[in-house]
Amino acid sequence: MISPNGAFEPNAAAEEYLPYLDRLTEADHRRFYRDMVVVRRFDTEAANLQRQGQLALWVPSHGQEAAQVGSAYATRLQDHVFPSYREHVVGMIRGLDVVDILRMLRGVTLGGWVPEEHGNFHLYTLVLAAQTLHSTGYAMGMQLDGSTATGNPETDQAVIVYYGDGASSQGDANEALVFAASYQTPQVFFLQNNHWAISVPVARQSRTPLYLRAGGFGMPGTQVDGNDVLASFAVTAKSMDDARAGLGPSLIEALTYRVGAHTTADDPTKYRDPDELAYWVARDPIVRFRSYLQSRGIEQQFLDSVEEEAADFAADTRRRALEVTGPEQSVIFDNVYAEPHPLVAEQKAWLARYEASFDEGKN
Repeated sequence: MISPNGAFEPNAAAEEYLPYLDRLTEADHRRFYRDMVVVRRFDTEAANLQRQGQLALWVPSHGQEAAQVGSAYATRLQDHVFPSYREHVVGMIRGLDVVDILRMLRGVTLGGWVPEEHGNFHLYTLVLAAQTLHSTGYAMGMQLDGSTATGNPETDQAVIVYYGDGASSQGDANEALVFAASYQTPQVFFLQNNHWAISVPVARQSRTPLYLRAGGFGMPGTQVDGNDVLASFAVTAKSMDDARAGLGPSLIEALTYRVGAHTTADDPTKYRDPDELAYWVARDPIVRFRSYLQSRGIEQQFLDSVEEEAADFAADTRRRALEVTGPEQSVIFDNVYAEPHPLVAEQKAWLARYEASFDEGKN
């Protein structure tokens, strides 16, 4: 839809998706830009917190904002979202407090949040591709419950699952695609191809574009410019509409780039070509969309206010993250079973005695 220099120049393949852009208002365009800018500033702040010893790990999303924002706004409130561990802005859009993400990566929660209380945004999954199976099973449940394909788009439900090019090589992802195709689940597989599975380039994983794999499973596949927020929105909107209407699953390959490290435990300078990085930095999704908005006459005051909001958001997030404390130790026992269990009670009592033994003999 939008060229790298910010001009609205939809190509031939984009023609069928143009009607979906009619759903968007000027307010939506501003919201897209605001969320991309805010989450990038949050991303930087979170990485700083990790470097300062406040988080065990951080997973950057720099460079993938357009793919995530566009696709997230293509979902409806009743839909269910299964993320991997990099979809920070998707969670934010669905109503998740991003401090809950920091709480998880600080290691003081056993899960993170309750999905139904946060826009049906399910838990982060650090086991590569496991969420693809979770989402497929959930989508099959929707069919059994009769909550999809009723003909009412205002209530019909669908599932979107996010995973990466590295996860696409996992067995779980392929098993999920088999079951999704076999049962024609109301589901969209949103594959963010950021070109690197930690230190392995996507070219080593697949001899063909990843979206072509969908055909082998019997479902449609579409490749989209993941650095174009409007294209990401339009293609995902159509795919989600089709899923809710009972037309089965589909796969979207969003071509984007992981500008930062895979995680803060990684050093991409050891395996990436600086020229490749420069090529993608020049195609920054935020810069591209800002140029598009400026061509439409967006006022500088709005752009400046977004920068101020992003700075305030990051500062507030830092303050609240530093106030996060761990739960009582007993919580690891209290949530194992729904009802009291004698073995768990015995283990809980043993740990209490063990911890108390360190205080014996102290004055």
